[in-house]
Amino acid sequence: MTTMHINNSTIHTRRAQTGLSMVELMVALAIGSFLMIGAMQIFNQSRQAFVINESIARVQETAQFAMDTLEADLRMASNWGRNSRPLAVEGRAMDGNANPASLAIPAAALGCGADWPTDLAMTVDGENNDYTMPCNPPGDGVAQADSDVVTVRRASVAAVAPVDGRLQIQTTRVGGQLFIDDSPTFCDPLAPPPVDCTTHNLMVNSYYVAANSALIPGVPTLRRKSLTFVGGAMTIQDQEVAPGVENMQVQFGVDVNEDNTVDRYVNPGDAVYDPAAVGYIPGARVMTVRVWLVIRGITREGGIVDTRNYMPGDRGLGVPTDEYRRMQVSKTILLRNART
Repeated sequence: MTTMHINNSTIHTRRAQTGLSMVELMVALAIGSFLMIGAMQIFNQSRQAFVINESIARVQETAQFAMDTLEADLRMASNWGRNSRPLAVEGRAMDGNANPASLAIPAAALGCGADWPTDLAMTVDGENNDYTMPCNPPGDGVAQADSDVVTVRRASVAAVAPVDGRLQIQTTRVGGQLFIDDSPTFCDPLAPPPVDCTTHNLMVNSYYVAANSALIPGVPTLRRKSLTFVGGAMTIQDQEVAPGVENMQVQFGVDVNEDNTVDRYVNPGDAVYDPAAVGYIPGARVMTVRVWLVIRGITREGGIVDTRNYMPGDRGLGVPTDEYRRMQVSKTILLRNART
């Protein structure tokens, strides 16, 4: 008869290798599930925060770019080269005559109005909560409702050589002349010193908000009608500036007593600063332009709640309910050439 002896250490080793019990496995799965759920929640919250921050950054970027574009143009309004006095420029529109010097302006440059390129007395002008210029927006031809138009007229900063077929201006410190050929007679900028005369390109831009962007369909956009010279001919181009601008409002700060300070703010089209209007105050000049922009996101953001009652300028737009992110910005811009 054979006797078998089992070592206690062998029994303990076998017991140690039996694996997890069902209870231990369930506890481990429960802990792992809680950790996974927590990790997923953190990931989703982080992703949502990133999307929101990205959306806010895009709206802020659009606002900054649109305002910078407007500001750069408005600051230089009434710059005619050697002087900043539009009423001293001969050949400008006056007394109901859009072209008193009988300049050979092509029809393509007159599409926004007979005096649109030559009304230099209105260095800044516009339309209040409307778009009535005969040059319609491109595409569907629809401008954004309840949005203003602002027009800026000035000369290029850099002096240039006379170019045939392009509206240009020659100025001295006391006067100036509009012309459209390469043989101006107002002065000779190439004569020996001390001739105080320079030639500059005439620049006219009308900014407005279109209901539909050509770059991003379905999105309102800031656009401008710009007097340009392309292929040896003068024409008006419609240029897209900043998709996402939903509304623009402007008001003009006017000096009515020639003390170089703003006495009142008026809406575009007010007679007080228009020399051709019945209510014009002699000597009144636009000193500043106050601009409001309402910027809208490109796409809807589900669940966004915006309780702000948007009221740029003189227009109340109400509280939006369409799940688009919005931002309203404003700035008062000094016209550096308006001071006497």
